[in-house]
Amino acid sequence: MRMSEGVEWALHTCLNLSWVESGEAVPTARLAEFYGLPAAYLNKQLQALARAGILSSTTGPRGGFRLARSPEKVTLLDVVTAIEGAEEAFRCDQILRHGPGGRQDVDYRQACVISQGMRKAELAWRTELAAQSLADIRATVERRQPSAPGQARSRLAAGAA
Repeated sequence: MRMSEGVEWALHTCLNLSWVESGEAVPTARLAEFYGLPAAYLNKQLQALARAGILSSTTGPRGGFRLARSPEKVTLLDVVTAIEGAEEAFRCDQILRHGPGGRQDVDYRQACVISQGMRKAELAWRTELAAQSLADIRATVERRQPSAPGQARSRLAAGAA
């Protein structure tokens, strides 16, 4: 399974926003500049996160994005789903209906062993993503790189260039 780069950008941006003091809104351009990303494309990802209720956006001269929920209430699955959509990765097209012994009255999405195996694997993947919150990721980063929160705050603070 391959996810778009937007998932990585969204996750890193949410992590950085979790370190911004007092929930200050940060403009897209400043968020994009942090990693040298194209602002217009990052904005599409941020809008998707806002539609999903992960971020909130404010318009105007002091506008931008901030976390809409606490990091404990945002899972990796929430972000992946916001960016990639909720569709299943594997889509059984029921090709067994057209093979030897295939029957039109059988729902092969349920009966096919390959479909069952793929769904089981996807469920495990989604379960693991749902078990990890932004707060969990944040705690690990802070333990491994104690300077990361301060660096993010200083680069994203109002008036930062």
